[in-house]
Amino acid sequence: MEKDRYLTFALTKGRLADKTLELFERVGIECREMEDKSTRKLIFVNEEMGLKFFLAKAPDVPTYVEYGVADIGVTGKDTIMEEGRRVFEVLDLKLGKCRMCVCGPEHAKELLEHHELIRVASKYPKIARDYFYNEKHQTVDIIKLNGSVELGPIVGLSDVIVDIVETGGTLKENGLMVLEEICPLSARMIVNQVSMRMENARIRQLVSDLRKVIDEKES
Repeated sequence: MEKDRYLTFALTKGRLADKTLELFERVGIECREMEDKSTRKLIFVNEEMGLKFFLAKAPDVPTYVEYGVADIGVTGKDTIMEEGRRVFEVLDLKLGKCRMCVCGPEHAKELLEHHELIRVASKYPKIARDYFYNEKHQTVDIIKLNGSVELGPIVGLSDVIVDIVETGGTLKENGLMVLEEICPLSARMIVNQVSMRMENARIRQLVSDLRKVIDEKES
């Protein structure tokens, strides 16, 4: 990758950053500084390739990208949908696959089918509102929760929840089930709108290289 200026990446802290960097290494992008888990550094640089990296909490990644602090970000589709920032989503990295679903006790199926006024608990109020208002055309009372949303229907706070489902084990253990699927989720690459114009060739090349690796991995 030829450099005229630094290309800056905002990666989601934790396991997703590790998996993203593994994927990047397969297309020749690496940052040795980030391998030192004891470091207190906040910005990591690959001078040779003209790349900078920093780690951020998932909801902050789209903010850094929209405001141009980062050219490129990697975070979950759920975060992108919930934050609603003005960014380009350019690639599905196929990492951390799961689903956003409406879940609840079996008897709540009827409430959904008959479009009744119900209470919906979720960590993702925007996604829940968009789904019920714009897709189902059902009026609902959205309750924002930050902790275990499964508690909502169990203690009678809500009729259903909107949440991420991986295996469904937690739901089953608590007498809940997936009632409707809103959309599939996975990690996505997003790009700042100005960077897309200014660094078009570099970004397109990166996306192309990554897509080949992802397709090989999937097949």
